[in-house]
Amino acid sequence: MVQDEPGRPDPSKPQPDVAAAEPPAAGAPGSAQQPGSAQPAHALPGCYRHPERETGIGCSRCGRPICPQCMVNASVGFHCPECVSGGAAQVRSATTRFGGRPVQDGALVTKILIGINVVVFVLAAYLYKPLQQDFLLFSVKQYGYRYGVAAGPDQWYRLLTATFLHVQPWHIASNMLALWWMGPTVERVLGRVRYLALYLVSGLAGSALVYLVAGDAVASLGASGAIFGLFGATVVLYRAARQPLGPVVALIVFNLVITFSVPGIDWRAHVGGLVAGALTGIGMMHAPRANRNLVQAGTVVLMLAVVLGMVLVETARLS
Repeated sequence: MVQDEPGRPDPSKPQPDVAAAEPPAAGAPGSAQQPGSAQPAHALPGCYRHPERETGIGCSRCGRPICPQCMVNASVGFHCPECVSGGAAQVRSATTRFGGRPVQDGALVTKILIGINVVVFVLAAYLYKPLQQDFLLFSVKQYGYRYGVAAGPDQWYRLLTATFLHVQPWHIASNMLALWWMGPTVERVLGRVRYLALYLVSGLAGSALVYLVAGDAVASLGASGAIFGLFGATVVLYRAARQPLGPVVALIVFNLVITFSVPGIDWRAHVGGLVAGALTGIGMMHAPRANRNLVQAGTVVLMLAVVLGMVLVETARLS
């Protein structure tokens, strides 16, 4: 039997790793910090938007590190800008029943429209009377010549400007009083943009019907067509809200009686505006929620196309 020599390791037995048990020397590879190194062993992560800025705070929603410049206060912790913007995009904006934006002043557009009418009245009646001839809905065919709207597209602007022109104090007073009574209610439920579109389309439709019926001898002015459009839209609104129709219908009947009984009132503008306002109101207030904006915009475009069609038909007839 062969005996092991003293101090000689037995190759059959595992030997301890002496090198692994010894701590590395300072400055050697594997030491906690190498000479000349500026990066500590436990450095903080950098902000995901500003990597050079160390931070110990992370977004409470996604966990990404954020610096004080990027962090946004939240109910719990802080959020990064991307999570904040993404969350805001998922929140639906508040709207009125028919898609408009709720506003603090629900009569702003009505006030602006009244202001424009008053300014034009003062200018045309007292300060610059030639404005009456420039804004008047005027169309005549005489001795083979056409004047005003009948002369062609460069005069079609009168279809709109005439709806802001008044030359008698009683005329503008009655129209602006009716606008103040009817306008804010429609403006609040439709929103400013839809309300303005309804008002302008109704005014244009009233002017277009005046031109269509008597394009060879027309002299008309006033906001009555647009205001009757608000009457028509109010009927649609009351019906949609299941409110009693009696008061608004009585008001419309009363105004129509005056329209057809008092000389000098252009019934064509009133009827054209009333019908256009009712049809536009139906398109805006009964549009399906899924495609509401598209249907409402399409309604306005369709009504403008009808206005253009009436103008083109009468212009062709006068040619």
